[in-house]
Amino acid sequence: MAKGDFLGEFEQLVLMAVLRLGGDAYGMTVRREIEVRAGREVTVGAVYATLDRLESKGYVHSKEGEATAERGGRAKRLFEVTGAGQAALETAVAALQRMSKGLGLAGGRA
Repeated sequence: MAKGDFLGEFEQLVLMAVLRLGGDAYGMTVRREIEVRAGREVTVGAVYATLDRLESKGYVHSKEGEATAERGGRAKRLFEVTGAGQAALETAVAALQRMSKGLGLAGGRA
């Protein structure tokens, strides 16, 4: 992994949310998933900026969904994690686990 390829904390949260949501991952659902599971308030703008950055890194792929009446005829932009995104997330999570081991942190391994 190159120096600039490391994931920031929010990028990790966004990737995890997209993975959890599967085929229903778009800006609002990703935002809700992070708010519910991480207890962190975020804006849709921050989510989309991060999704765009992750897409430019090759970690997510987007496609246009169906247009819906509830969105005024606009289509949703749906996201999925790529193989490279999955690998980057696994690397980041493993690094956090190694760093936290033995620190006695809540939810961490002793």
